[in-house]
Amino acid sequence: MPGHGSKPVKSDTSKPLRRDPYEVLGVSRNSTDQEIKSAYRRMALKYHPDKNANDPKAADMFKEVTFSYNILYDPDKRRQYDTAGFEAVDSESQDLELDLSSLGAVNTMFAALFSKLGVPIKTTVSATVLEEALNGVVTIRPLPLGQPISKKVEKQSAHFYRVTITEDEARAGFVCRVQSSDKSKFKLLYFDQEENGGLSLALQEDSAKTGKITSAGMYFLGFPVYRLDQTMNSISAAKDPENAFFKQLDGFQPCEITELKAGTHVFAIYGDNFFKSASYTIEALCAAAYKEEKEYLRAVETQILTKRVEISKFEAEYREVMAQFTVITRQYAEEQQAIDELLKQRNEIHASYTIAPPMKRSTSKSKNRGSFKDTNSFEDTREDDQVKGKRSTTRDRDRPKKKKWYNIPLKVDKRKPC
Repeated sequence: MPGHGSKPVKSDTSKPLRRDPYEVLGVSRNSTDQEIKSAYRRMALKYHPDKNANDPKAADMFKEVTFSYNILYDPDKRRQYDTAGFEAVDSESQDLELDLSSLGAVNTMFAALFSKLGVPIKTTVSATVLEEALNGVVTIRPLPLGQPISKKVEKQSAHFYRVTITEDEARAGFVCRVQSSDKSKFKLLYFDQEENGGLSLALQEDSAKTGKITSAGMYFLGFPVYRLDQTMNSISAAKDPENAFFKQLDGFQPCEITELKAGTHVFAIYGDNFFKSASYTIEALCAAAYKEEKEYLRAVETQILTKRVEISKFEAEYREVMAQFTVITRQYAEEQQAIDELLKQRNEIHASYTIAPPMKRSTSKSKNRGSFKDTNSFEDTREDDQVKGKRSTTRDRDRPKKKKWYNIPLKVDKRKPC
């Protein structure tokens, strides 16, 4: 395995020098996903454009940090990079997380348009919100267990909630769910509490459409629970529709935190809409009353993991068969064309055995046919009239003539006087 030290790595003579992503984020090569994510959020907040206006160096550093994170956060890309460096990573397919609050009105409009067209736009929490949380200057509302709360949060703003759980409740498991009936786009956030009283972002779940609502949830049940990042590899899948099937489970990754300890925990709802506020309902539940659901969830996610391995193997078989199918269908079309051509030549040879002039086709078949029919009708009528005339003459000749009344002689009786 090639080493990637602190020296810059050059993957192409036409591209600028790029540093090792592990070096950029300041983590070791055996760092966990949670350590990589924490490092990224810390550095992204440090070099965020909101905090470093008119500083081109900070802007370049922010891009480099984001680019490095997008390589190391994706297990497949991280493995490819560890094996062959930047050459194995397609930089054009990297999804950048955008802070909508720093885009401006015009860029935000374009981002919203692309999102409507189905192009995935990954967004990140506003640096202003993260900084206020880190400095401990946010308002935190209470969230009682089993009591849903409905609110509306403005775009690029956040509502913070605190939940307190006991030892028994923590042991039984804890769930925080948010949903929006008007399909608002939002993020569900979980914060770690720092020693200075501030809050640092630890977990983030983007809302997803499920039927007629959008929803997001965090499940701390004491065993590994998985999240599905639906935007992962979505751009490459759009280029090849078949990848939409084979890559749909690539974003199925375990959550970094599997259980919570007894005490107070802070969650937040972040308005992730482009132009409008987000309506939502948040609820916190103890999983003690959901034992069957817990076991069912574990069983289903185990099946999903098994299916992901099966689909990976099936993809290779499918690609091979489809390649053969393409060859066969091409050969089928070529053979059909060859047969048609041979039959055409045969018909031409048959037609050459004649000394008769070529037959002319009538340009007005229907007209000629109609005229022919009309002529026959006229001739038939004349023949019918002649026949009828002959028949009547014969009958008249054979029939005895009747005397007219004026040819009958009158008889006079002479015996009576007049």
